[in-house]
Amino acid sequence: MSDKVKICLIGCGRAGMIHARSYAGSVKNAELIALCDPMDENLDAVQQELKEIRWIYHDYREALKNPEIDAVIVVTPTQFHHDIVIAAAEAGKHVFCEKPMANTAEECDEMIKACADHHVKLQLGFMRRFDKSFSRGKELIESGSIGEVSMIKSNTYGPSEPKLWMFDVRKSYGPIGEVNSHDFDTLRWYAGSEVKSIHALGHNFRSPEMAEQFPEYYDTCTVMLEFENGILGVITGAQYVKYGYDSRTEILGTKGIIKVGSQKTNEVEMVTPGQGIQMDSMDSWRTLFHDAYIAEANAFVQCILEDSEPKVTGHDGKMALVLVHEGLRSILEKCPIDLTLK
Repeated sequence: MSDKVKICLIGCGRAGMIHARSYAGSVKNAELIALCDPMDENLDAVQQELKEIRWIYHDYREALKNPEIDAVIVVTPTQFHHDIVIAAAEAGKHVFCEKPMANTAEECDEMIKACADHHVKLQLGFMRRFDKSFSRGKELIESGSIGEVSMIKSNTYGPSEPKLWMFDVRKSYGPIGEVNSHDFDTLRWYAGSEVKSIHALGHNFRSPEMAEQFPEYYDTCTVMLEFENGILGVITGAQYVKYGYDSRTEILGTKGIIKVGSQKTNEVEMVTPGQGIQMDSMDSWRTLFHDAYIAEANAFVQCILEDSEPKVTGHDGKMALVLVHEGLRSILEKCPIDLTLK
């Protein structure tokens, strides 16, 4: 391999475009040379914006035959991740895979094994680990500045109105899958431990008109976690909050507290008669984590060139998926789940 990693993007939809823009010039030692998507309109949109992409494919199997490609970025619907990642590993291509990693923990294990057997890197797409504020939170935890960590609280609330398919939580998982998978990964990362037990509750507050057709749907949830090392965790999630995108975390220690994130999009405040204090709220996760996506991509390229362990591994992706599955099961069965029995 040369000193530049040549990239193929597999999946050119909305999320794929985020990665395409990063690799089109913001990632040192990388070059986006190929696109793959079965939909012509997706391919056309990327080409119109980025220009000069050397190879265009509709079938990932054909793309993987190209010896010029060193690594693939997999941003397809989840049901295709397993087959694409295994095929890429067998073709000797390094893999970055967006979350959720796969449909089941068993599929995750197969993907991890395939990448290990063929000596290629596998990094998962949890960009919060590369955000400056969230990274600083981890540094402060490890410094011991707040003493022993006792509890970690994290919330993610999204503004978007659910699409029709999302009301079937056995397919979408609801907020636990749609927005809180990042919180699960953040808490595991901050706690430095696996989860011992999980208890989740959910309720439909914002779409009561869908309750008869989708009685299991919930738009708001709270999740209580106990980690193997004794740390307690609380996650709250919600969809369709309308006021903006909201992602924050608190780490409580025996000597202090760390607060990560802000709902404000900038530090500008306006004060007017009768209106009080006004400020701009965060509009989207794409805005909040713009720089984190670029840092994530740079880290993936560097782990390939340096032959080092990815900062977010296949195991991390698998465990986030397990927690999403068990969290939904806890909501539907209305009971806590002991993960030590899994």
